[in-house]
Amino acid sequence: MGIIDAHLERAATGNRAALSRVYAVAREATPDLTEGESYGMPALLYRGKGFVAALESKSHLGLYPFSGKVLPAISDRLAGFDWSQGALKFTAQHEIPDDLLHLIFETRRGEIDAQLDRKKR
Repeated sequence: MGIIDAHLERAATGNRAALSRVYAVAREATPDLTEGESYGMPALLYRGKGFVAALESKSHLGLYPFSGKVLPAISDRLAGFDWSQGALKFTAQHEIPDDLLHLIFETRRGEIDAQLDRKKR
């Protein structure tokens, strides 16, 4: 059992499917992800960098793209959600649509690629 599965098993039954869906869409959007930790959170990693975490809190679920630039860059698409630079809040009753998840993941993947490819030069 990986770190993500162990994390999901601890989530409340009503939230588990919504959190699992975030990770499933991330894996679909970016197949070469690995599991690990980033900022102390169970996370999916891309090229060794924190890609996404989806966590449960007492009052909401949160998606964390490990970047302060991803969500502001797509702010026009976040209507109806409470968000900050580093987190998007959602619930099992108000999940993040697949197309928005894909946009978040494409944006984060592009950010990581640009950062790491720039370092290679």
